[in-house]
Amino acid sequence: MEKVEAAKRRCEVVIERISSANINHLCKRTLFKLATAELSFLSRLTLPDAAAPLSVNIGHLEAVLYILQQPFITAVSRVCKPLSLSSGIGNEQKIAPSLKGIHVDVVCTLNKTPVWIIVSDRNPRYVSWHEGHKSKGLKWRIEQVLVAARSTQTLRPSSIILFFSNGLVDSIREKLEGEYGALELELKFTAFDFDFDDSEELEGEWVNVLVRSYKDACVLEIEVDNTTNSISSFKHGVKDSIQDISSPKLEEKNANLNLGDSFCSFLSSMKFCVESTKAEDLSGEEDVINFDTTALIAIVSGISNGSIEKLLAVPECKLRQRFKGNYEFVIEQVMSEIKNPIHAELNGMISGMRGMICESVLREFKELISMCGGPTEKCRADHLLKCLMVVPDSPSERMMELPTTRKLALKNKIVFGSGDYWHAPTLTANMAFVRAVAQTGMSLFTLEHRPRALTGD
Repeated sequence: MEKVEAAKRRCEVVIERISSANINHLCKRTLFKLATAELSFLSRLTLPDAAAPLSVNIGHLEAVLYILQQPFITAVSRVCKPLSLSSGIGNEQKIAPSLKGIHVDVVCTLNKTPVWIIVSDRNPRYVSWHEGHKSKGLKWRIEQVLVAARSTQTLRPSSIILFFSNGLVDSIREKLEGEYGALELELKFTAFDFDFDDSEELEGEWVNVLVRSYKDACVLEIEVDNTTNSISSFKHGVKDSIQDISSPKLEEKNANLNLGDSFCSFLSSMKFCVESTKAEDLSGEEDVINFDTTALIAIVSGISNGSIEKLLAVPECKLRQRFKGNYEFVIEQVMSEIKNPIHAELNGMISGMRGMICESVLREFKELISMCGGPTEKCRADHLLKCLMVVPDSPSERMMELPTTRKLALKNKIVFGSGDYWHAPTLTANMAFVRAVAQTGMSLFTLEHRPRALTGD
């Protein structure tokens, strides 16, 4: 009975920590459902059952939650749910003729690259390579996952990450390396105590009794396609043609043009592109952010740049006439800016980074500024564009494979897909599109900002 009570306490800890996990509400709901189901199962055990060997799933959920809490894990779109595969599997159908979906523990972005993560919490001595009386074997599982990964374009990961929370015996590791080219993934994991470090083996299963420790964990990466940049093959030190300098004479121009101190500070925190910079120089770089139109508008908007008092001094009737149906939307942004200035928020995301935009964003931004921007907003826009790299529209193949719908508009697929192609997160306030992509199961690396409107300042 003591083991049952310990397992129940672990369930309660996991349930408590799910709420603080940095994942979307659908993933939280899945984890919560699994953890509460495990707790319900343990609560129903009678004394005679409790005396029997105890096999629990809570260790697996602990390991999944541990992964989700790591800072390098972003854009989580699926947790502990099967992925449906809409496309056929071609010649690989011989391996798994009935494969229509695959169970993946975590679908996410790891260091800006889409991955699938498979988690094993088993005692490493009981991880079998070939089919046995209790499982079909690790080799069969890997074959299934690789077939599934190669059968889909939209959900296709760059790599399969294998996380063995209790480690892996040398013989299995050698087979993974020899047959699938698995490489150890060097990741700096942050420690999260689950207040439970001992473990006990019961009938081939690994049952954790007290504080969880992942010091023996083994993390391996298997590339899905050799032509895809894997996490471990990302190279640092690509020739850097971006100069880490402040905006040339921006302070002097601000004094003459009143661009705004926070705007100048924001630009000064970025890296800037020199004329020789080419799009190819972005390949493998980790300090690039893709801006969509909403982000550019927010940066140059009068609301973000000191025009709040001027706006609030205008009578409400005139403001309603000026902004028409957008009046409440604009006032909400004004209140938001008073509470949390957006440039200070964006500085934390963009400091030391370099910005890129695709040609579609450039055209749309210029049109909006021309139609709705005031003289100072137009001036800010000119200075901002000089600090950004403009790349051709180059949406990733997987993004373009998504169906074009009202929620998945083509223009947004081009903008976000261009960021995805260059492994750059897209800074956006367009969360409706981000949610629509997540609902397809695709992991897309984005950064959210609060919206701002042009004021004609």
